[in-house]
Amino acid sequence: MKLDIRSLLSAYRDGSTTPEKVITELKKKIAEAPASIWISHTSDESLSRYLKNLHLKSPRDLPLYGIPFAIKDNIDLENCETTAGCPAFAYTPNRSATVVGKLIRAGAIPLGKTNMDQFATGLVGVRTPYGAIPNRFAPEYISGGSSSGSAAALAYGLCSFSLGTDTAGSGRVPAAFNNLYGVKPTCGLLSTKGVVPACRSLDCVSLFALNLSDAKRLLEIAKGYDEDDDYSRKAPENLAHLPENWAFGVPEESELNFFGNENYRKLFEDSITAAEKAGGKMRRIHFKPFLEAARLLYEGPWVFERHSAVGKFIEEHSAQIHPVTRKIIIPPSTPHPSQIFDAFHKLRHAKALADREMDQVDFLITPTVGTCYKTAEVEADPIRLNSNLGYYTNYMNLLDFSALAIPVGFAGKLPFGVTLVGKAFAENVLFSAAEKLRSFLAPKMAIAVCGAHLQGMPLHGELEDAEFLGTQKTAAEYTMFALPGNIPKPALVRAEKGGSSFHVELYALPAEEFGKFISQIPAPLSIGKIRLENGTEVSGFLGEPIVQKIGKNISEFGDWRKYFLSL
Repeated sequence: MKLDIRSLLSAYRDGSTTPEKVITELKKKIAEAPASIWISHTSDESLSRYLKNLHLKSPRDLPLYGIPFAIKDNIDLENCETTAGCPAFAYTPNRSATVVGKLIRAGAIPLGKTNMDQFATGLVGVRTPYGAIPNRFAPEYISGGSSSGSAAALAYGLCSFSLGTDTAGSGRVPAAFNNLYGVKPTCGLLSTKGVVPACRSLDCVSLFALNLSDAKRLLEIAKGYDEDDDYSRKAPENLAHLPENWAFGVPEESELNFFGNENYRKLFEDSITAAEKAGGKMRRIHFKPFLEAARLLYEGPWVFERHSAVGKFIEEHSAQIHPVTRKIIIPPSTPHPSQIFDAFHKLRHAKALADREMDQVDFLITPTVGTCYKTAEVEADPIRLNSNLGYYTNYMNLLDFSALAIPVGFAGKLPFGVTLVGKAFAENVLFSAAEKLRSFLAPKMAIAVCGAHLQGMPLHGELEDAEFLGTQKTAAEYTMFALPGNIPKPALVRAEKGGSSFHVELYALPAEEFGKFISQIPAPLSIGKIRLENGTEVSGFLGEPIVQKIGKNISEFGDWRKYFLSL
């Protein structure tokens, strides 16, 4: 089942599925996915009401007809508890946040509220009493935060899009770690009415999407001036557009920081090359004023804006607060009032310098993050590593910029992405640039492996640098045979009748590497199309008819690893 908006709407229109069937299937998948993704689920009664509201409509009437989505648990959903990642803080709103209401009226169906760094304070996704979420692609690594659950729900295939918030990077860092598109709109473009504030003057609602088309569609539906939100802003009538001859900025080499992750550095360099091939002219810019602004977010008075939002509650419920969250929001000392004005003057200066750099280009390209960390590493060094993750994100709202995070590749199992940065209300520029970039990023081809190339098996090293896409099962129409040799190899043969389903892992390789890989496949193995349990087809290892004579039928094991361990 394809969950992107266009595919789902198409399936509704041709009658091949219904919103009821999609929700039923997703509830099964949610039950099998990590429980830590969610804080609460939409009740069956509420789901029935949302579905009933669609009965007199059609997918031609509503732009999000029957599209399932997830909501970060600091954004209100009517009659569903909001916790902001803290059970003691919980309350039940009698109306949805403005942006949630817009999406529901457009036909979208909320599935529940997702896990997050408590009070949206963190970029790591581990500062939560509901448990850290294992990264979809590399479980020992973090999913990013604070919108960890919203990104993970989409990455694990549990919804079609999700809502997060972004004050310091929470809508971009999780997008990068989960191979997603993350929209960090201009502050005020989307209403924050019904959102638990972190830094109210800097907060914005962010969007996670599976592709660029979905991201654009969602932004168009969700944006708009809200007179009930004091921080809402009206977009200019004449929005900027990407010119025919465009230039993009990249930080000076000395100002880039990958924290020792050379694989991410290489992927960033490849992204710059792709932007140049797409027709852009690269210019180096001075990134120092951006970094100066970033430091003010946690070293300046804006920490006290977080205290203004939830500090009194934290002081009264200290035992229920995550220790790192408490340490950040309740600082040991209060600055002199004059220091607050000093910080505003520093920000004004940094903004003036940063704007001069932005005036030289149409947008910037930076890494979304310089590296990724294992959960255990973050637990051992929570503040410093979190700060590293904000290197390319913390300045954004202080300087009143817009951003679009896009996935560009993998470093082994770990996704990597870049962020396109524009001035306020430059979303059209960023989407146009992303469309140009997309076609020049290295095309990849998927392959399914079912035996010696699986993780932990003898030949997995041949796929060490491939992009891991996840696990699946084949359709129940194959027989598996084990071929003799020093390293036994499996061969799938399509059964004439009956057949079984087998575990496979999916990987993506650049077209050139894919060609090299399959050229080494020895007879009687071959590469053909394998049908998966979800109905899609992917290239994978098949056997010629002779394997039924020379191989051993091992279909009873259902999984190559089980057979291998039995030897």
